[in-house]
Amino acid sequence: MTKFRAKLTFILIVLIGSSMLLAGIFMAKVLEDSHVKSLEENMERELHVLVATGDWGRMGSEPELVSYFSEQAKRIKAATNERLTFVRADGKVVGDSDQNPEQMDNHLTRPEIAEAASNGVGYATRYSDTLNEKMLYAAIPVKNESKVTTGFLRISLSLEQVDNSIRSLWYFLIVGLMILFVIAGLVSYRIAKGITHPIEKMTKVAQQITNMNYESRVPAYSNDEVGQLGQAINRMSESLQQQMARIQENERRLQGVMENMLSGIMMIDREERIMLLNPSAEYILGFSSQELLGKRYNEAKQQFEFTKLIQECIETRESIRDEMIFYYPAERILDIHLSPIAHEDEEWSGVLIVIHDITAVRRLERMRSEFVANVSHELKTPIAAVKGFAETLLAGALNDKETAVSFLQIIFDESERLNRLIGDILELSKIESKRIPMNFSPIYLPEFLERSLNVLRKEAEKKHIELGLQVDEDMYIEADEDRLRQIIINLLSNGIAYTQEGGKVKLRIEPLDPNSEGDYERLRLIVSDTGMGIPKKDLPRIFERFYRVDKARSRSSGGTGLGLSIVKHLVELHKGTIRVDSEVGVGTRFTIELPVIH
Repeated sequence: MTKFRAKLTFILIVLIGSSMLLAGIFMAKVLEDSHVKSLEENMERELHVLVATGDWGRMGSEPELVSYFSEQAKRIKAATNERLTFVRADGKVVGDSDQNPEQMDNHLTRPEIAEAASNGVGYATRYSDTLNEKMLYAAIPVKNESKVTTGFLRISLSLEQVDNSIRSLWYFLIVGLMILFVIAGLVSYRIAKGITHPIEKMTKVAQQITNMNYESRVPAYSNDEVGQLGQAINRMSESLQQQMARIQENERRLQGVMENMLSGIMMIDREERIMLLNPSAEYILGFSSQELLGKRYNEAKQQFEFTKLIQECIETRESIRDEMIFYYPAERILDIHLSPIAHEDEEWSGVLIVIHDITAVRRLERMRSEFVANVSHELKTPIAAVKGFAETLLAGALNDKETAVSFLQIIFDESERLNRLIGDILELSKIESKRIPMNFSPIYLPEFLERSLNVLRKEAEKKHIELGLQVDEDMYIEADEDRLRQIIINLLSNGIAYTQEGGKVKLRIEPLDPNSEGDYERLRLIVSDTGMGIPKKDLPRIFERFYRVDKARSRSSGGTGLGLSIVKHLVELHKGTIRVDSEVGVGTRFTIELPVIH
């Protein structure tokens, strides 16, 4: 914009300067002509005065006349500083103020004399050979009483005076033009600045808009074309700001959706390069976006089957859905949906890939299938026993009272076991579906735990197992009393069932994270025994439904295989955690951590 201002200033200065120069030249020429014209008029008046006051019609011999007229001419020059010449009608010079008339040429052919003879007055400007300078001449005819021309009176003035006057005129004119030129330059600069300053502001605002600063505005100017342009830029900036705000809001929403989607999203453009990858896709594929973005899909170190699937979608331009097992970074079962992307003009522009991790779904399906199989297996044993012994009784064993009673006892025991199994299945189903109400209330732990141990004390005494309790007197917890008792009794029952005679089963309560005032936010419940222990390979699956380490011993003890699974879910409903540590032949320890207040 500075260059434009300089150009505009230069153009204005040239235009104004040229106009002023032409006007000055014209004025100087007019003044020069006017000055010369004024001199000519003055010289004409002087000639008429001289003719009227002088005796130019004197008669006599030529020497007398030459002497007289020359003397008169010199006297007049001394008074007027102008050269005076008297020429007879035949062109003979008979008097001159500067030269000897005898030595001067005939002047009849002189332009001023010829013009004076024909027009009554004559003027001429020429170089004088006599005086060796440029002269201005004026001549009028001298007539006698009968109006007959007897001669010509001519005066001449050196043009050096005229040139000095013109030179002075030019000097003042040039000085004036220079002053006016400077003023014109300043005025031109101000005019150029007044025109370009708003445009500079608009240019800066346009540049800021280009740099995405949509809050920039053009200051208010007049309502002329420049002001209307500024208003149009402001309206455009405001419109762009609103549109960009909507775009950014939509972008934030889309970004939020992309980042929080559990499904992986990958987009491949028409150049077959990966252009989009959300965090879920990074997690599923095991590569960060920095490693994949910008690379071709077949150079991204992906599983061969996955790459072939993308290639097939690109070649066929049709949607593809397939289920695939990935082994990196972990073994996963993925549901992959590939869709070609096309714009409104149906031009193909890439592939959108949606990846669902269905490992948990397939695991649940497998667990459901295993659960049905396990339930069927668990139900089959007592039902088969009841059916077999009932058939035996119907076949004639009723006649043997002792045998019949034994068989009926077995049928009763198996039905009880069947009842417990069905009850545990229903209980676990309600717990897992979170359909059981949780009634939290403060519980005084020493009294509560003592009552829980008394329920199992007779069972422990049968195996001469020592039951131990370690809890402080002032310990409280807020929990569902029935469910907490169910947790403790289940763990103590397991400890008693899997501990040899003469062993020990202990329950210990420890406060966690006590503050400076002695209050605590969590409690740790530890149930330990000196039983047979659990092998390390079975520890990760100990809380699964129907999972038994020793199936024969578990069934003989009356267990359903669902107790620990119920315990785990009840602990989670109390916002707690449970873990198990065990060593074969040494014993097992279950550790539960529960919050004191919910």
